[in-house]
Amino acid sequence: MPGWPLDVVRALSLHRRGAADPTMQVAEGALWRTTSTPDGPATVRLRQAAGELRIEAWGPGAERAGTAVPGWLGADDRPEEFRPGDAHPLVAELHRTHPQLRLGRTGRAWDALLPAVLEQKVTTAEAYRVFRELCRLAGEPAPGPAPAGMRVVPPARRVLEVTDWEWHRCGLDGARRRALRAVATVAHRLEPGEDCDSAVLQRRLCSIPGIGVWTAAEVVQRACGDPDAVSVGDYHLKNTVGFALTGRRDTDDAGMLELLEPWRGHRQRVVRLILAGGPRRPRRGPRFAPVDNRRR
Repeated sequence: MPGWPLDVVRALSLHRRGAADPTMQVAEGALWRTTSTPDGPATVRLRQAAGELRIEAWGPGAERAGTAVPGWLGADDRPEEFRPGDAHPLVAELHRTHPQLRLGRTGRAWDALLPAVLEQKVTTAEAYRVFRELCRLAGEPAPGPAPAGMRVVPPARRVLEVTDWEWHRCGLDGARRRALRAVATVAHRLEPGEDCDSAVLQRRLCSIPGIGVWTAAEVVQRACGDPDAVSVGDYHLKNTVGFALTGRRDTDDAGMLELLEPWRGHRQRVVRLILAGGPRRPRRGPRFAPVDNRRR
């Protein structure tokens, strides 16, 4: 076990796309997660018991995936370098009361990029549904004795083979479809190097049509564990941060970045702390209804 309080499910919750995510499930007292690797797909089972963490892996990429698990859980993070200071008492308190929060890194951009593209400008429920449909259509079954229905994120080459009719069955609209095909075409250039250079990866991502700063930030948060990448353009995040730090109901992206400026270098860490334990903005007014593009 690592030298910090560890809850495997909470540590990897950033990567889970809903309770029915076919790439991550909690079953049989363990967390199961599939991943791509340069050697092929893999399934990893993580089980906590009696103060120990047992790691098992199956598939062509089993060895590489198994050795990546400490990074997934935040072994490479350096929360001790974060100094909350006195810019806001809430941040200092959250840092003190959430010692288990560490920023993990998977080292795999594609696994984060595909669902991030699907989440562009739609409701969370709609994005999760399309992700499930695409994994069932084009993803390989999870290697090993994984729970029934688990899949690996479809590789880029398979995404490029999906026909227009199959995209329609998944319910994916034209704009996200074009963006996904664009990133799949250059996916081999988007995996981070040994140093997991977040800045270079964000620049490469933002040079692709249909990929903006929000999608790039969502990817490097997961693939590189970037402690400073903020999801500018997120529909809810700016208001969540603004309400936690000022009590105001409405904040724009510029206002959010201004509020986070005292913690530059660790702005994503502050966001994660707020999401973990900060006050929630009351929700009022109508919610967006999911759009099912299969009916269009």
